[in-house]
Amino acid sequence: MSREAFIVNDAMREQVRVLAARGVPQDDIAKIVGCDPKTLRKYLRSELDRGMAEANSKVIGALFDNAISGNIAAQIFWAKTRAGWREPKEPENLIQGTAVTLGSPVVILPDNHRDPELTEKLRKTQERYLAKKQRQRREEPDDSSL
Repeated sequence: MSREAFIVNDAMREQVRVLAARGVPQDDIAKIVGCDPKTLRKYLRSELDRGMAEANSKVIGALFDNAISGNIAAQIFWAKTRAGWREPKEPENLIQGTAVTLGSPVVILPDNHRDPELTEKLRKTQERYLAKKQRQRREEPDDSSL
């Protein structure tokens, strides 16, 4: 016995578009209209896409209106998601008591015990660099006094 043909009408197209716009998962939409999710995507792809686009447009429009009217949370969200703004992260020290942080251009090389002279030169160079960085940090003006 063969399956019944899946017939799409205008009312079904509108129903799928509205359900997609409200965020109903495609598997659930397929159950509501009485077909397999694959069949839904095959015959009603444009309605699924259009519904999602319309929903996104309305939500983004409301977010934009809120941001423009002074809603600070909406403004921050917009700045982070649409304008690419990020909050700076406090660096964590890799080595206690030094200025070496995750963002530092310093590479700490392990001692491989192959060339003691080179290892010693690298260690001294690293110590000089770190001492210089610590001096620079101490000499930076304090912004809180402004």
